[in-house]
Amino acid sequence: MTKDDWIRKLTSRKFWLAVAGLVTGLVGFLQHPTTDAEAITSLIMALGSVIAYIIAEGLVDAARESTTLYVDEPEEHPPENN
Repeated sequence: MTKDDWIRKLTSRKFWLAVAGLVTGLVGFLQHPTTDAEAITSLIMALGSVIAYIIAEGLVDAARESTTLYVDEPEEHPPENN
């Protein structure tokens, strides 16, 4: 990965939203939830945002790789006899 790739990733809105989701979920988990359901929901929220970011970046990378442009040679047609 080049320096430009790192800069692009660190300025990505997807990255910062994933970080915000992770932090929000961890804060909810670490503030001693009153029920097990709250603890599980907080962990799912924290991990879900990271997993969503990983999937989104994978799709972006796959789309970038599949945009290779191929140029076909024109087919040769025999001259028409009129």
